[in-house]
This record gives sequence, C-alpha cells and structure tokens, in this order.
Amino acid sequence: MPVNHNSSIVISEYDYQHLLSLCEKVNNAAAEALEEELGRADILSEVSDDVVTMNSSVTFIDLDSGEETHISLVYPQDAKVEDMKISILTPVGTALIGLRVGGRIDWPTPGGKVRRLEVKTVSPALIDEKVS
Repeated sequence: MPVNHNSSIVISEYDYQHLLSLCEKVNNAAAEALEEELGRADILSEVSDDVVTMNSSVTFIDLDSGEETHISLVYPQDAKVEDMKISILTPVGTALIGLRVGGRIDWPTPGGKVRRLEVKTVSPALIDEKVS
C-alpha cells in the first residue's frame, strides 16, 4: 500500500548522514522504508525547531480516531516503548521524521490499514541528546 505524502519533509544534514548509515547497517524492510523517506527529503544544514528530528519530542494526532500521542523519536538502541521512546525504524517513527508542525502523512501499518497522522507539537532535542 503506497504512502500518501501530504507534506514535504526536511532533514538536517546531521540526521541524514546518521540515518543513512543506520539504513546501511540494518538492511531490512524498515530500513528500506526509512531510506525511501530520506530520498524525498530536502537536506538542510539546520532545520527549524518546528521540525521532527532525531531525539525530538513529538505530539501527533491520529486524524481518524482523534487519539493524541506524545513520543520521543530515538535511534533503535535507545528505544523504550514503556517510556514512549520510539525507534526511527518503526512505521510511525519513519512517518514522522522531517514533518513540520501541522504536517500530515497517510502511513500504512503492518496490518494493512492506513494511519492518517498530523504533527501537533515538536520539542527539539537538547544538544547533548543528538550524540548517538
């Protein structure tokens, strides 16, 4: 099921390089989906604070259910679902990276459904959290 790209995405050069390296190391379907997202991104030296980046905290809403969720987007080794630290290699992690506040995306789930997501708020990562 194809992804509906309702919003353009931007990625910092820093995140882009680290995520591309991760894709090369992992080499599975999740990494392929992330690499596809990276391929459509505008790569910038810096991105504004309203963009979902690695280690940022994100509140998004499921447009169909109205459910609001707050997560931190992290690298796989830092993922801890019980603390809502969600890996970039999960479908929702890959869907959110690079979106701005107000950005939307339709994203297929493993069960064959589509989640329609909209970013409500982004709190940027602290400088020391970016080192991974």
